[in-house]
Amino acid sequence: MYDAIVVGARCAGSPTAMLLARKGYRVLLVDRATFPSDTMSTHALRAQGTKKLKDWGLLDRVANSGCPPIRQAHFDIGVAQMTVPMPPFEDIDATYCPRRTVLDKILVDAAVEAGAELREAFTFDDLTWKDGRATGIVGHARGGEKVTEEARIVIGADGLHSQVAKAAGAPIVKQADHATCGYYGYFSGVPCEGFEFYFREGCYILVFPTHDGQVCIAMERPQGEFKAFREDVEGNFMRTLELAPGLHARMANAKREEKLIGIGELPNQFRQTFGPGWALIGDASYHRDAILGSGITDAWYEADYLAEAVDAGLSGAQPMEAALARYEQRRDEFVAGTWAATLKLVQFPPPQEAIGIWTGGG
Repeated sequence: MYDAIVVGARCAGSPTAMLLARKGYRVLLVDRATFPSDTMSTHALRAQGTKKLKDWGLLDRVANSGCPPIRQAHFDIGVAQMTVPMPPFEDIDATYCPRRTVLDKILVDAAVEAGAELREAFTFDDLTWKDGRATGIVGHARGGEKVTEEARIVIGADGLHSQVAKAAGAPIVKQADHATCGYYGYFSGVPCEGFEFYFREGCYILVFPTHDGQVCIAMERPQGEFKAFREDVEGNFMRTLELAPGLHARMANAKREEKLIGIGELPNQFRQTFGPGWALIGDASYHRDAILGSGITDAWYEADYLAEAVDAGLSGAQPMEAALARYEQRRDEFVAGTWAATLKLVQFPPPQEAIGIWTGGG
């Protein structure tokens, strides 16, 4: 019997497992992937997220991983540009955009070091139930037979298409109509000293430095354009960069290091967050468009809130249902500003308006 089973070991799951293990609970952390491995992600950290890494004692690992610190942001609306220093957050004056191959491995290792048991290459199949309450999971290793593990609570940290949410019957309780699509890729030979944001009519372009001297270049358009865009991904990607002449000129000696990655589904939605014996975190509970780069930061604050709630419930300090309701409330309060700003930005307002929304957070 575990105290908690966490399904999904990336940016939401590993910190949750780590925090619960640090509190002395017996935690099983499972993921169908092995680590290090990549996943689709903007992987941009907001300053609050960087602060969370420092609080957990993990910032030095990211800073020493070869990922360059970011201390400035460049905003461009075509007719005007400005470059500003990143505003400090408490004692944090720089942030990072680490590749998920590096970041997720750091988080997984930290969970294991805290005492969590890790099972990689393990697929979640279903929840187990007794008297209407989730009591554990059924899953299997690659090529292995199904096994059942029991826990006092099961936490789904398995992303937008969460199988835990599906097994629990967690409904979508709030969603927005507007959505975007996007492509991104990694390039070497592109000078870049910080975040770059290009706001154009019906298009956003984002650039940031990451590991190995590379930059990530991402772009978003209305969701309805995805089918046409993917008919000529390479050509449409490079033609979109022509909307930012200065950036396009710096691409003269660029080399694309990996294939371009696209996504046609970036919904904005909230699921029911908890029920008897189960809870959701990260994209499994709340998914938002990537334009503000808030997903990882949001997940890390959620991890703190959820670990505190689960601790209160398991220790008997508070009924579990009440503790999880408080977790949901705290999460909703934290993401309220980015949710409101995101819903405005996905409608692609005029560039002058978009930059105000982005920099003002709503």
